[in-house]
Amino acid sequence: MESKTLNPARKASLRLTLIRHGETEWSLSGQHTGRTDIALTARGEDGARALEPCLRGIAFARVLTSPRARAQRTAVLAGLGAAAEIEPDLAEWDYGDYEGLRSADIHKERPGWNIFRDGCPHGETPAEVADRADRLLARLRAEGGEIALFTHGHFGRVLAARWIGAPVIMGERFTLGVASLSVLGFEPSHPETSTVVLWNFDPSNEPGSARCK
Repeated sequence: MESKTLNPARKASLRLTLIRHGETEWSLSGQHTGRTDIALTARGEDGARALEPCLRGIAFARVLTSPRARAQRTAVLAGLGAAAEIEPDLAEWDYGDYEGLRSADIHKERPGWNIFRDGCPHGETPAEVADRADRLLARLRAEGGEIALFTHGHFGRVLAARWIGAPVIMGERFTLGVASLSVLGFEPSHPETSTVVLWNFDPSNEPGSARCK
């Protein structure tokens, strides 16, 4: 499945700032959290606040957030809540029967399971998640501009893979921590080439003088 060919001039005008929500009890324990609405931990809220200085100076044309409360709360604490619009396509992978389970639990029953290859029973398949990511990216490319996206771990990794035209399985190569900031854009000298400009930056783990430079 390949990304659609788009006008290079329009492509070059688009820049996506991808933010994963802050820590929750389930992200800390490794439980898969798709449809379940779960609050940020105190540390998760601190991590979301640490994003604010990084985002403050960016004139976003739009701010989009997953419908899940953890993503919406992260947008608020990062200083962009007032501008945020709910975008259903930014929701996390639907884990189906694996909701609330850890990968270690799943592997006991299904050795070798890989969500990016196998999907989840009664949840989304890799092809369905790819279609959702492609649909969203096509709309954003048509709009252009600086856009902030508050989303989740597995879907964020798929979004990055599809942005560069890679298959969903490549998502397993993109580690994406909680309360992290990534940027998807284009190669300046080759505006038809989509790139990962910044990946998995965690400002809360940086010394104060090194944050958001």
